[in-house]
Amino acid sequence: MLKEIQSVIFDLDGTLVDSMWLWHDIDVEFLEQRGLALPETYQRDIEGMSFTETAVYTKKLFHLSESVEELKEIWNRMAVEKYTYEVNFKPGAEEFLKYCKHQNISIGIATSNSRELVDAVAKSLHFEDYIQEIVTACEVKRGKPAPDVYLQAASRLKAQPCHCLVFEDVPMGILAGKNAGMKVCAVEDEFSSAQRQEKQELADYYITDYYEVFDFKNEDGRACQMAGSA
Repeated sequence: MLKEIQSVIFDLDGTLVDSMWLWHDIDVEFLEQRGLALPETYQRDIEGMSFTETAVYTKKLFHLSESVEELKEIWNRMAVEKYTYEVNFKPGAEEFLKYCKHQNISIGIATSNSRELVDAVAKSLHFEDYIQEIVTACEVKRGKPAPDVYLQAASRLKAQPCHCLVFEDVPMGILAGKNAGMKVCAVEDEFSSAQRQEKQELADYYITDYYEVFDFKNEDGRACQMAGSA
């Protein structure tokens, strides 16, 4: 999987960290406060959108009085404590980060989330020990499935797209990585379990957790062998 790979780029939510669960609760609470119900297709409809694009879409869909910036501020305020104290790495993700660092593979994050929430979880889980570049979709012209956020991350990492490996948890993100000309590994996540077959068909590789990517065999705990199966 890592043959000729110079850089690994992660999506954040549902991929590097286990956080998708909290957004359903936030969406329900946010809409209930305004006398509205969460549509069954809402999460799929906003899949891949940047934080700003989601605010624009939501404002229009529900005819909300708040501005786009006010909506983003509200969501950040509702989520920041959870990102700081309740969100953890996906199984094996931290060990994989250590492996990549040991192998001198540069690491980036390309996320649709807000910078404020990325910074909150990065501080909590000490991303700064491993991650060289963080790019949010609000910093580029188009959100996923457009390739913009992944191409920007690769540019900042000074890596050619063909030498980048993307980890993603949803179809729109997988397509963004593929559209950027990168290899993509889909990651199992309970939130997108109904999309498992679609993810497997779109991605180059598929894992249920990061322990499938490598084996721990050295006495000092370093990962020493990459798995080659999809």
